[in-house]
Amino acid sequence: MDFTIFANTLPYFYPMKEIIQHLSKDSILRPIIPDVPFSLTEGERNLYHDLLRSIVGQQLSVKAASTIHGRFIDLYGGPPTVDELLATDTETLRSVGLSYQKAGYVKNVATYFKEHKLDKADWSAKSDEEIITQLTTIKGVGKWTVQMILMFSLGRTDVFPVDDLGIKNAMVQLYQLTETGKDLKKRMVELAQPWSPYSTYACRMLWDWKDNTAL
Repeated sequence: MDFTIFANTLPYFYPMKEIIQHLSKDSILRPIIPDVPFSLTEGERNLYHDLLRSIVGQQLSVKAASTIHGRFIDLYGGPPTVDELLATDTETLRSVGLSYQKAGYVKNVATYFKEHKLDKADWSAKSDEEIITQLTTIKGVGKWTVQMILMFSLGRTDVFPVDDLGIKNAMVQLYQLTETGKDLKKRMVELAQPWSPYSTYACRMLWDWKDNTAL
């Protein structure tokens, strides 16, 4: 699943001067900082709907994820409410392209949101780690998925998804890293520490650089 399922309508804006100044201290990152970087959100996003979309798109290409998600929401004439999804039988979900596993996962999300009355939750009152801890208790929702939610649904500025394949590949090439396994992850975290509190912006730059560079 590609992060662009969240980012296909993100607008661009001239960021605060201090963000560019801060990230420009990294001499390797500096050359890929765009003249017109991006904002992190497009107004208020629906975290429940974004979680569903994330699960639908897991382990799929961007095109396939978009197609199946479109069929999924067409079942309801728009993104389903919690009750609408819970009332949908598994075979109907299968008919639009969801696997049995994903059908179970999207229902897990709906069940969790209903049981915990999260339709009007104030996520701004919770820290990144609190949200990761809470949402990863839902079967089918992993840390990477919640980090994407933090970045693209909630606009959190200091998220570094060290397990993201795109970030790893970009950093290996850009920083000429030779480590592997746990040593590589440790080195990536070390390199990313100076980006704080704007790690999310740095990651967006790495993703865009990777997408526009022949690796």
